[in-house]
Amino acid sequence: MLKTLQRAAAGLLLAAASTLACAADTASSAPLMRFILPSVTPGSEVQVTYFHLLLRLALEKTEGPFSIEFYPYELTSPRRALEIKRNGVINIMWDGTNVQRERELLPIRVSLVRDLNDYRVFMIRKEDEARFRDVRTLEELRKMTAGAGANWPSVDVLRHNGLKVETTVNYSSLFPMLKAKRFDFMPRGVHEAWAEEQQYGKEGLMVEPTIFLHYRVPFYFFVSKDNKAMAERVERGLKLAQADGSFDKLLNGYPAFRRALAEIAGHKRKVFELELPIGIASDSSKQ
Repeated sequence: MLKTLQRAAAGLLLAAASTLACAADTASSAPLMRFILPSVTPGSEVQVTYFHLLLRLALEKTEGPFSIEFYPYELTSPRRALEIKRNGVINIMWDGTNVQRERELLPIRVSLVRDLNDYRVFMIRKEDEARFRDVRTLEELRKMTAGAGANWPSVDVLRHNGLKVETTVNYSSLFPMLKAKRFDFMPRGVHEAWAEEQQYGKEGLMVEPTIFLHYRVPFYFFVSKDNKAMAERVERGLKLAQADGSFDKLLNGYPAFRRALAEIAGHKRKVFELELPIGIASDSSKQ
């Protein structure tokens, strides 16, 4: 599996290079629109592949030359947002939205994973499975502590609903922190969790099987507020891809997304509805 993902990551870099070469040969009179994405890091290969191909799909449906490149070094979530805000080493990223992010950056309001980001399952310690199975109310869940990335939009939502949250700036640190009992559970997108279980299951972690958190946090591309032309082109291309079915075809081509859709459609989980903090914008493209 790891070798497959590594090959996928290498393929992304080759695809980016070929995009640049092809762009130079077409519509040479138009200015090149250059996109610089966050780096491909261990554990992110599948997600990066999807978002890269979705961006490429949107750009191919619009006019004008473009290039897609990857910044070669890993950046924390706060650093990614800062670099985009100041038009630094990257100029586009994908993430859930929140009030601060929309204040600082320009969201492209097409939800990149449809409504999959609205459903959260938990990564927990295997030894705690019975403990979570007995949780019946949100009030009981509030007695536990969640873990999350410091800049994740979900932190605002969890705290707004009275849940305790332990944070760190490094995503990879969350799993050893959970294992070490620094917190009790880690909410994850329903499309993310099973790949993480495959990676960390041998370390005593698992996907909790009885609870969904449900709240509306669209997953968008973000660019600098100065890059309105870039945002308009990507939004136009994404909406064209939605209209002709190629968006859903790409989404459904990924096993993680197919599993997530099946998990939502056939679930018998307890669903805890969370309120959103005031100011998180709705997704105007949701169908």
